[in-house]
Amino acid sequence: MKGKFYLTTAITYTSGKPHVGNTYEIVLADAIARAKRMQGYEVYFQTGTDEHGEKIELKARDAGVTPKQFVDDVAEQIKRIWQLMDASFDGFVRTTGEKHEAAVQRIFERLYEKGDIYKGYYQGLYCTPCESFWTESQLVDGKCPDCGREVKLAKEEAYFFNMSKYADRLAKYYDEHPDFIAPVSRKNEMVNNFLKPGLQDLCVSRTSFKWGIPVSFDSKHVVYVWLDALTNYITGIGFDGNKGDERFEKLWPADLHIIGKDIVRFHTIYWPIFLMALDLPLPKRIYGHPWLLQNGGKMSKSKGNVIYADDLVNYFGVDAVRYYMLSQMPYDNDGLIGWEQVIDVINSELVNVYGNLVQRTVAMANKYFGGHIFDAGVVEPVDEELKSAVRRLSKKVFDCMDEYKVADALNEIFTVLRRANKYIDETLPWALAKDPEKADRLRTVLYNLLESIAICSQLLIPFMPKTAQRAIEQCGGKQRKFEDLGKFGLSGEVKVAEDPQYLFTRLDAVKILADLKSKGIVKEDHEMQIEATPEKTPQKPVASKEKEMICIDDFAKIELKVGRILTAEKVEKADKLLKFTVKIGDEMRTIVSGIAKYYTPEETLGKNVVVVSNLKPAKLRGIESQGMLLCACSMREDGSEDVVLVSPEKPVISGCQVR
Repeated sequence: MKGKFYLTTAITYTSGKPHVGNTYEIVLADAIARAKRMQGYEVYFQTGTDEHGEKIELKARDAGVTPKQFVDDVAEQIKRIWQLMDASFDGFVRTTGEKHEAAVQRIFERLYEKGDIYKGYYQGLYCTPCESFWTESQLVDGKCPDCGREVKLAKEEAYFFNMSKYADRLAKYYDEHPDFIAPVSRKNEMVNNFLKPGLQDLCVSRTSFKWGIPVSFDSKHVVYVWLDALTNYITGIGFDGNKGDERFEKLWPADLHIIGKDIVRFHTIYWPIFLMALDLPLPKRIYGHPWLLQNGGKMSKSKGNVIYADDLVNYFGVDAVRYYMLSQMPYDNDGLIGWEQVIDVINSELVNVYGNLVQRTVAMANKYFGGHIFDAGVVEPVDEELKSAVRRLSKKVFDCMDEYKVADALNEIFTVLRRANKYIDETLPWALAKDPEKADRLRTVLYNLLESIAICSQLLIPFMPKTAQRAIEQCGGKQRKFEDLGKFGLSGEVKVAEDPQYLFTRLDAVKILADLKSKGIVKEDHEMQIEATPEKTPQKPVASKEKEMICIDDFAKIELKVGRILTAEKVEKADKLLKFTVKIGDEMRTIVSGIAKYYTPEETLGKNVVVVSNLKPAKLRGIESQGMLLCACSMREDGSEDVVLVSPEKPVISGCQVR
């Protein structure tokens, strides 16, 4: 064992059923926890629910139940969805638990006795849904800067925490621990927006509602949300308000807090200061992840743009949904999710790249050798590129995971899976099978493919646990030691599954979307528009000649849309041409493009591209091409031309307009 690794998610507020944006965090944390276990760490993974506050009190009243009944029901929903998503958490904290409540009361007492908490009055602009006070200057268009809702003037007696007492100490800690907050943009925001202007004292009790933990020595006050909620990270592992038990001593400080970017301030300013006041070590790292957005906006029930994880799972399965979330969320930029986007990714990546590779390889092993494959040692130069990519893969993946760049880790794996598909096209196993004298070469090729799939699949276990394990089993392999993931050729003779099942099934977007609309799960999609940017930066601009200027009416005649490449293949007897199936909205187009010199078919699969969609069809080599792909062209230093596909900068819905 490499030692302990304690990670947490933020605890989920029990105001209602969590949407897929909330669910992303538990899936992200689970992938990191599983990767750490694979590396040999003794992982403790904690999550839970935040169950107090005025918002809960009001919702329970509207529902005609007690606040406890309300949070019991919602907490159970949250836990059920986390379990549905195959989250391997070790601890689930509820802030209505007796041990947590008692510990919070003792913490409040300690801080009051120390002089860090004092009684006063608070008057400010209060947002009930966010349970936050704001100054006039912090409002946006006169409304809450976090949720955009109305605020109201409120004044009440309250206890306050003296934040300014610890501000210099916190600033010094930031300087001495540059990796404390990730990504660095979040740290800069905290320093520039909060520390430099000066910290205001924090309200830590309320009297205007009763649903909270009572202040032990002043019963008309209840402990306010952040002092209650944040302390779950220590109470959940055995801190009783005064000291910690053996488990606490082993696990604290936390190695990683995973939180949404909207609550970075509370976790990187309030929480460290609370810990300093309690004379406890600070967590080692806090990662404020971006949001998963629907149609370009933050999900909100009031906006009617909410997607729920269990609905996605009902249509696509757990691992496909996990894959989408983890692969489509950048490290420090918001990601996009929509039903059509999920379908596109499943078809282009999980079906075309991963599922088909496994199915084809296992089928050929059964067809040509009765399912028994071994390395016959007939090596050709083309083998080494694949083997080398597989050998390097484990280090690349875990380098990304150690920095919590989960989408990058998945991209590394799928780059090798695409390389394995290309290897099939290079070695042509079906052609080798026609020559009995090349049987050992065919065995070697299939062995290389099975070994590649087995290693890639084991590396996929943190992301798609059940599917990856199924792929390993279908290829006749078994999990190997972590230190052996960089070694190629450890398997002896393998016996593949006789009747392999498809890992993923191709989805019919038209049928699924129609079904979703008929059930009222989704409304009509909003049209999205983007600007096109080159997928890669051309090295040198092409010198332009004088050309006749056009007016906007001329440009308006050209219809540009975003499409996703679903299939790609070379055109027979045409060295320059590739034939694509491109999905543009609900429509499938065949497009022929002369870019075979610059791209292999495998390199284009799943790419979002910009298509001239109202171009008159033309026949190329007997194939009707129903559009044109936009490319950027430049000259290299040696005088040769470089051509790159034009692609949207961020994930967008297939079929949206470019203008």
